[in-house]
Amino acid sequence: MDMNEGDIPMSSHGGTHNSMKMHMSLYWGKDAIVLFSGWPKHSVGHYILAILVVFFLAVIAEVISNKPSIKPGTNPIVGGFTQAMLYVFRISFLYLIMLAVMSFNLGIFIAAVAGHTLGFFITKFRALSLANREQQASSAAQKV
Repeated sequence: MDMNEGDIPMSSHGGTHNSMKMHMSLYWGKDAIVLFSGWPKHSVGHYILAILVVFFLAVIAEVISNKPSIKPGTNPIVGGFTQAMLYVFRISFLYLIMLAVMSFNLGIFIAAVAGHTLGFFITKFRALSLANREQQASSAAQKV
């Protein structure tokens, strides 16, 4: 079996080796295994889809991570349940992203980092916009 340095063959149930290789160092290319065996199927289209899935998972995970807290006066059970459900989704997305990055594919890694960065930018932009609007509203109220 032809193996590159840093590749570990994945064995099947019977102990024989499959043709799939698991990289143990960063590499670039469409021949990756991302989250599921056989996906993205060695095609450029599926590889781009895998990159987009990881990117959007990272954006969503970051937006959920920076979600504002529950409003005062909310029923504690409803508020706790809502926070718990957001936590389940956030942790699930973060673990999926981590597993995808563990494919050691540079495209997937860059998509995860870019997604987290865009998600962080979106949440901070939204928070600063709200703060600026509140400041302008209070300045306008003081002038009257």
